[in-house]
Order: sequence, then structure tokens, then C-alpha cells
Amino acid sequence: MKIFPSSSIKKLDAYTIEHEPIASIDLMERAAQALTKAITNRWNPETPVTIFAGPGNNGGDALAIARMMAEKGYKIEVYLFNTKGELSPDCQTNKELVQEFQLEKEDLENEYTRFAQQYDELKLTVSNDSLSVLLEQEQLKTQRLLEELRTVKSSNAAEIRRLKKELATLRKVMIGYINQIDSLNRLTAHQKEVIAQVTQKYNDASRQISNLAEEKKNLNKKVTLAAQLDATNINIQAVNKRDKTAKKVKDVVKFKIGFTIVKNITAETGERIIYVRITKPDNDVLIKNPANTFPYENRELGYSIKKYIEYNGEEQNITVYWNVEEYLYAGTYRVDLFADGTLIGSQSFTLD
Repeated sequence: MKIFPSSSIKKLDAYTIEHEPIASIDLMERAAQALTKAITNRWNPETPVTIFAGPGNNGGDALAIARMMAEKGYKIEVYLFNTKGELSPDCQTNKELVQEFQLEKEDLENEYTRFAQQYDELKLTVSNDSLSVLLEQEQLKTQRLLEELRTVKSSNAAEIRRLKKELATLRKVMIGYINQIDSLNRLTAHQKEVIAQVTQKYNDASRQISNLAEEKKNLNKKVTLAAQLDATNINIQAVNKRDKTAKKVKDVVKFKIGFTIVKNITAETGERIIYVRITKPDNDVLIKNPANTFPYENRELGYSIKKYIEYNGEEQNITVYWNVEEYLYAGTYRVDLFADGTLIGSQSFTLD
């Protein structure tokens, strides 16, 4: 092997750059590739390699070789001697390329850290326990790979390449989980919408049923009111013992009470009971027997006269009598007529 002095090498480089033509940095890259090939053909990636580089173009060659061997998975340690604080332009370029390799590891660490944080954010959006467990497992895996990356040297291209592939896999897995969570959220939103629609329909139906029930109740009330008997032309005559109209209260021996049950085709036909209450000016009711009562609005009322009639739906004139056996005094009296638990007519009269 022929070894050239540095002055000769500079002349050869200059000649090649001038006549090929080729840029100095590209010539350095070509030389580094040739040396890298020769070294890697002789030693495998398990062989530890230490490279010493100076500040000139030869140092630039060394830095380029270090970078290329690291990319092939060799564990490289590089020492750059720069006692004057100045590097040749091409050596400076290769130093920056090696530093970019270092930055690649830092970027990878940052991306792993972001992934671990994103799993925390995803877990907050999930209510499904099974999915939460899977997210937790993937987060732990991401954190484990991040710890591995932190222990890897920047020059260990093989490990960095492996962790890059792991990151790509993690990215696909995360995208899958994001899509799954999105689908679940859409499903949950759809379910809520369906529940809201069903609830609305139920409420509408309930309101409709309630309205129908109220209408039916009102209709029944109207039918009931329409079917009630009604008394008109109520006339009360105070009669003396000669069966004539008494002029004085002391001469009254009988009350003759006449009234008309009006025609009502909706009323139930058949036997009906008319209760007559005669009330004195002091609101006491004229009663022959305290047991003579009838039900009215959840209570029992005493009656003066009880009259059975056979009602056929047509107008019917009725007369009842009350024989006076008690003391009467002047004032305003009142007659109330009841049938089927309902007040069907009232009339007042005065005795002097």
C-alpha cells in the first residue's frame, strides 16, 4: 500500500475537484463511503469502534465515516480534537451532520414523550373499562420504550432505527384507538339521541293520553250533567184547614208544593226518588224523623218529604204535601229539591 504525505493528498484532492469536477464536500463523502465499506467488510457491527478526528478535512473524513458506520448499526465513539477552535469548512459540515444524528435521537425522545401524554388525554375521554385497560397497557409500553431510548447512544443507529419502527407501530395503534373512541363517542351520541327521541315520543303519548283522559272526564261530566233531572215551575202554597190559601202563618196547616220535572231524553228512565227539604227562616229543616236522610256530597242531609216517581224522559208535573205539626213563625222559608245526589231546583217563599 502506498501512503501519500498530506501535501500530496491535498494536491490530489485539488486535482480531482478541478478536473472531475466535484465539490469538496462530495469528494469527502465519496472517500468516507469507500473507507466505511472497507471497514465494515472486515469488522461486524458487534465490534466497538472509536474514531479520533482532527479539525481539518481528514477529520471531516473521520466524522463522515463515524456517521455512516452508525447508520449501519455500529456502536461508535467519536472524539474531535480542536485545539485551535477552528474547523475546516468540510469538517464543520460533517460535524453538523453528526450533531443532526444526535438531534434525531432527541426528536425521537420528544415524540415518545408526546405519545405517553396523549394516552393520558385519551383515557380521559373513555368510559369503557375494557378500552381504558388497553390504553393503559399501550401507555406503559410507550414509557418502557422511551426509557430504552434514553439509554441508547446517539451513535447507535441500529437501536435508534429499531425504536423508530416501534414508534411507527405505536402511531398506528394509537390511530386505531382514536378511531375506536371516536366511533364509540358517535355511537353514544346516537344512543343519547335515540333515547331522547323515545323519551319525547313517550312524553307526547303520555300528554295525549292525559288529554284524552281529561277530555273523557269532561265529556262524562257533561253527559252526567245533561242526564240530570231538572225541576222548574216550583210553587209553594200555604194552605189552611179549609184547603184555602192561608193568609196568616198561624192558620197554616199544610204546605202544597208543586213542580215540573222537565223533559230530558238523555236521563235514565225508570223509578227515581225526589227528596224535598223545607227550611225555616232559622235554617232548621222540617223533619218528621231524624233517620230521614239521603246522601249528598259525601254527607247525609235530612229531608222533609220523599217522593217516588216513574220517569219516562218526558215532562212530568208533581205535587207533594207537608202536614204542619210544628210551630211556624213569620219569615222566609226555602224549598230545595234533590234527585240522584244532585240539587235540581230551589224556591223561597214568605209567611206573614
